[in-house]
This record gives sequence, C-alpha cells and structure tokens, in this order.
Amino acid sequence: MLSFALLLCRFFRDGTAMFCPCGTRLNVMDVETGARLHSLEQDDQEDITAFALSPDDEILVTGSRALLLKQWNWRESKCVRTWKAVHVAPVASMAFDSTSTLLASGGCDSTIKIWDMIKQYCTHNLKGSSGVVHLVEFHPDISRLQLFSSSMDYKIRIWDLNTSKCIAALDGHFSAVTSLAFAADGNTLISSGRDKICMVWNLETRESKRTVPIYESVEAAVLLPEKGDFSQLGVKKQGLHFLTAGSKGVLKIWEVATAACVYTQPVPFEPVESKEEASEHSLTQCMLVPERNEIVTVSVEHNIVLYDTQTLQLRKQLAGYNDEVLDVKFLGPGDSHIVVATNSPQLKVFELATSHCQILYGHTETVLALDVFRKGLMFVSCSKDKSIRLWRMNKGGRVVCVAQGLGHAHGVGAVSCSRMKESFVVTSSQDCTIKVWNIPESLISKAKAALISSPETLHAQVTERGHDKDINSVAVSPNDKLIATGSQDRLAKLWSCSDCSLLGVFTGHKRGIWCVQFSPVDQILATSSADGTLKLWGLQDFSCLKTFEGHDASVLKVIFVSRGTQLLSSGSDGLLKLWTIKTNECVKTLDGHEDKIWGLHSNKQDDMVVTASSDSSITLWKDVTEIEQEEAQAKQEEQIMKEQELSNLLHEKRYLKALGLAISLDRPHTVLTVVKAILKESDGRKHLEENIARLRKDQKEAVLAFLVTWNTNSRNCHEAQAVIETLLKHEAPDSLLQYSGIKSAVESLLPYTERHFQRLSRLLQASMFIDFMWQNMRLADTSQQEDMTL
Repeated sequence: MLSFALLLCRFFRDGTAMFCPCGTRLNVMDVETGARLHSLEQDDQEDITAFALSPDDEILVTGSRALLLKQWNWRESKCVRTWKAVHVAPVASMAFDSTSTLLASGGCDSTIKIWDMIKQYCTHNLKGSSGVVHLVEFHPDISRLQLFSSSMDYKIRIWDLNTSKCIAALDGHFSAVTSLAFAADGNTLISSGRDKICMVWNLETRESKRTVPIYESVEAAVLLPEKGDFSQLGVKKQGLHFLTAGSKGVLKIWEVATAACVYTQPVPFEPVESKEEASEHSLTQCMLVPERNEIVTVSVEHNIVLYDTQTLQLRKQLAGYNDEVLDVKFLGPGDSHIVVATNSPQLKVFELATSHCQILYGHTETVLALDVFRKGLMFVSCSKDKSIRLWRMNKGGRVVCVAQGLGHAHGVGAVSCSRMKESFVVTSSQDCTIKVWNIPESLISKAKAALISSPETLHAQVTERGHDKDINSVAVSPNDKLIATGSQDRLAKLWSCSDCSLLGVFTGHKRGIWCVQFSPVDQILATSSADGTLKLWGLQDFSCLKTFEGHDASVLKVIFVSRGTQLLSSGSDGLLKLWTIKTNECVKTLDGHEDKIWGLHSNKQDDMVVTASSDSSITLWKDVTEIEQEEAQAKQEEQIMKEQELSNLLHEKRYLKALGLAISLDRPHTVLTVVKAILKESDGRKHLEENIARLRKDQKEAVLAFLVTWNTNSRNCHEAQAVIETLLKHEAPDSLLQYSGIKSAVESLLPYTERHFQRLSRLLQASMFIDFMWQNMRLADTSQQEDMTL
C-alpha cells in the first residue's frame, strides 16, 4: 500500500488567497472571507497526491494517482497542459525553484524528476533514494543548482543538478524528515522530524552543528525573520530562532545557539503531556506568510489558524472538516454568527461574514444539542458528558463559558431556553427525566459585566421522570409557562413550567417522536416522528388538528416559519420540505444534503434558515418569496408598458419600431399581428419589404424562427410566405446560410409550404370549375331569352 505525504495548503505571495486540496479538487480560497474563489477539478476523478505553486503565483501543477501531471491556468479554472509524470508510481511531493522555471517531483517509485517548465521537458532523473520521496526542496540560491530530498531511509540527500549526482547524504534523523528551513546566509539548514528532534546543519561542511530535542513529533520548523521585534516571544538575543509545530498542538520558539525553548504558546486546551502520540489538536503544517506578517498552522482536524508573527496572537481561524454535524443555531444580536455542534466535545462559532471560527473548549464528550436565548447573546449546550454549559458572547464577538450544570445520570440529549427572559433552561436526557435549571439574575449581571473568571455552577430546581424511553426533544412555550417533550415511546407530553406537573398527553404517532415545537402565534404544538409524518396538536384539548404526509423517511426536525403560517421540516433522507398549514400542502422540496439533517433553525427576521447534516455540511437558505414576487410584478408591469407602447406604435403606423419591440418581447403571435397590420395597408407588400430589410441580423433570425410556427397554420401561411419571399429577395444565399437555425427552419418550412401550395392548387381548380359552370349557366340563360323573343 502506497503512503503519501500529507497534502499541504499553499498561500499566494500577497497572502490574499490560498490553495487547499480536497480529494479530486483543488480549491482556491479567499483568506479574508473564507469564500471559494475557484475550484479545479481533476478530469480523471483521481485524488490529488501532490501539488506545487510557483513563487510568482503563475504556474500551478498537480499530480494524481493517474500518474499524470497537470498545469493549470487557475484564474480561469482551466487545465492548459497534461503530461505523463514518467514515474511508475504516484508523485508524493513537488517543489518549484526560486525562478519558477524548474519543478522537482518526488515519486513513490524512489526517483526524482526535474522538469523545465518553459521548454516543457524532463531535464534530470535522479535515482538513489530509498522508498517514497516525501520531501523535495530547492536551495534558495539558484546559482548553486542544488536539490534537497528525503525519503523513507530518513536521510537528507543533496543533489548537484550540474552532474545529476548525489553529493552528500545528511544522516542524523531516526524517523521521517518533515521539513527543511534554509537560513538567510544559505549555509545553515534546519531539519525537523517525527523522531522528536530538530537538527541544525552546516552546508559548507555538510555536518550537524547541533541537535535540538523537541520532545514531540515535529511536523514543521520555520525560521523567524531576521528583522522584527520578537521580544514578546522570548527572543532576547541576536541569532537564529525557529518555531516548531507538532503532535502536541502547541507552537514553540527555540534558540539555535543554546538549543533552548524560549517561548511556549498558551492554548485554551490541556496540552498532551503523555508519551501517546497525537491528539485532535496535533498540527500537520506550519508556514510563514511574510506579506501578512502571519504564521499559519493547519491541524489534523483541517483547521487553518492565522497568528500574528511577533506575538502569536490569534488573528483568524478557518474550520475545515466538521465530521457529523449534530446541531446548529443562529447567534449574535443580528444573527451574525452560527454556533455548531459537531461529533466532537468542542463547539464551533462561525462569523458568517468572514468565516472566522472560534473553537470553544469545555465539554469532555460529544456535544449533542444547542439552544439560544431570544436576544442571541447567550446559549446553552448539552453533552454526552452528562453536563450542560451556559455560554455568553461579548461585544467583540468572543464567546466564554459562564456556568455549567451537572445532575443527569446519562448523556443530555435535548435542551431548550426560556423565551421571554434569560431565566431558566430545560433539559432532557437518556435517563428519561426532564430538569429545569434556574439562572440567577446575579449570574446574568456578572456575565454582562465580564466579571466571571471561571464557570459558576447551576443547580436543577425541578426534576421529573417524563417518559418510559429516551426523550429526544424538549421545547419551552413562547410565554415560558409550558414545556413540551417528545420521546421514543411515541408520546408527546405537555408540562407546567413552574412545577413540572403533567397537563396532557398527545397520542397518535406510530413511531418515536424526534422533535416538538410550539407555534409562535397560536396555541398549537407541532411534532415530527420516525413514522414520516408531522402533526399539529391543540393545546386546549390535546387533539390532533392536522397531519402532514410526504416524507419517505424519519422527520428529524420541524420549525414554524413565515410568522407561523408555514412549517419547515427536515428528514433523514437529506430533504427539506416546506408546508403551508392552511392548505396542508407541501409547496416546496429542497434537496441540499446527502444525509440526515439534524440541525434546523431560522433567524429572528424569519428570512433565513440554517441546516446542518451528517454529511458534514452546513447550508444557509434565504427566503426569496418576496424577491420573486417583486421580480414577477416588475416583469408584468414591464410587459404591460411594452404592450401599450406597441399598441401606440401600431396606431401611429410606426411599423419598424413596432416590429422591433414585438421581436424583443419574444412573442411570435405579437410579431404576426404587426406583420398583418402592415399587409393591410395599401402597398402593404412594399412596406413589409422595407421594414424587414431594415431589421438587424439577430432580429431577422428571430423572425425566421417565428414564421416557422406561423407557417404550420393555414390561417397565417400567407403572412409567413410574404416574409419568406422578402428574405429570399433581399438576402444573398451565402448570408442566409450564416443565420443560426437556418437548416432546421428550412426543413420545417418545406413540407408545410408544399401542403399550402397543393391546397391552393386544389382551390384554383375548384374555382375554375365554378367559373366554367357559371359561364355555361349564363349561355343557357341567354339562349332561352332568344327563343322567347322569337
């Protein structure tokens, strides 16, 4: 089985965008907004195994499992050149030289090829490596013409491109070499490895100057710039300093002269101190982006983090792979953020405008559900670790945990916040109980004033065993007086909020209930179930008012939208359905996910919905009903105005403008009306010829397409034939052949034209017979009169 070096992202020189590999695609991402600018897709549908961007940002080359190299014009998302890699196994690494003219490719076949990108041929075939060549790097001084490589024997080989020979092998690492960093003088090299050390090499003597023990598997070493104030990072002396990133997920600064760690980055999580390798925090890549004055790291969970170079303060974070997304909610006073629960103990808070992500640490097991208070500044999370946590967003958009609560015997699977004030939280669990947690006003005041240094403890005021099986959903009514629960026991129940006393039971679903939701305007409860139906229940008599059928799979979530007049539901088949309550009809089915949709939430303006699915994707949906209605109304008004203008032009006998306007409306019948009006005039044929001749070529092409339709009807064939005659008279055959659709038009015109002429011939024959009879009748009548006279 072939193993490949981890694919790394690449930044533009100015730091405005970056390339990120994703399977068979290479995405170009805007760093500021997180938006995808371009997507380069492999035609062979094979995964990209390596890629390289030239230092001048002009040439992009990718290698895939199909053993092909592709050169891209990435600005237009086009492949401009494809050639065989010559390697007998996939390419594992690639690098350009500083002039952007030479490309080195390291293969899984133990060979290295050098390509001249200008003259487009292979200049070198370097043999001698052992196993997969997972690292290739040109010396920054191109006058030396040296290439550095590393393979599975853990040696760093130096190749002289003048002689195509290996002139040295730097031996010192005992595990894979992960990165090479050249000092400004060109004679010092720092290498990092998974053997938990970094080595400093003298390239003049080709010997090791110093070994720096890092005490973790190192994935990247980056030399700090010579210019700049790094005093906040513990840099007190002149000399080389470098930064390391590895399995512990912590950035560290090291002094080359003393091999001492002078700075360790503070992190919000507990660093891994055991001998066990890599956690979910492990870093797989680290690089310096000089133009942005930033250090960029990539984690094993595909999170891309940008730090200030001189302080290592976090500037921006872009989250990558989400795994299974279990819940999502809008957050912030203007719904400017979303908070996401993934198959992880950490929560992710995304700023929608910039895609900047905060990762919130606190829970120790997977977070299962979320809910947000009405103002949007505070929210609650619940987890498999049997706890709930209360979070608050400050004015700067930073989220902190202000309280936590313990009390359930099993994982907490559902949570709902009070709707009127930030006064209480209701939770339900696999232990079949519901709990009401009061939030003290003193806690809210402290949280607003940012006086909480560590999370305070919440206590459950009321606990009640609610169902015989797992409780899947809990909801609080808009007036904070009622609680509804839905369970796997196929029942929904209504409870008093003050003492958790049972008020009623809703029975009717044939399988477990996944979601319960109160109407924002009526005394109605909506439920969704694994039996594929949604039901509306009256809160007065607990009767079923309506049943909505249409889903072919379990209905996991339901919410009220359009101010309570419609329902939006999500299913385990990845479909969203919009229902109008008054008519019981499904008015729209949206297909945006490939797996179960666990998260569904609408914003305060009720014009946007966010969904989250097991397919790892989060989708924002916008309500475009009003926009579509306005567009339709504007279009209708424009049509009325044009029709009125057309009527005026016909009345004023301005036929040329009338003809042009009718063609622009794209209405064959309206154009026919104009043609008939022209032909009714005296010298109608002459006027028609003049007007048709003055039309543009595209307008004549449109008329040609229209008259094909007219010619199929005997009532309109005379007008069609008149226009055909005009075109044939005034257009040369060569120019007619240039018309789009001329071939199909002629093929359609011929059979109907022949039929019309046959009909006219029969009519002419019949009329001649009538004339003959009439003449004979007149002759007979004349002879009778003569006889009578005699």
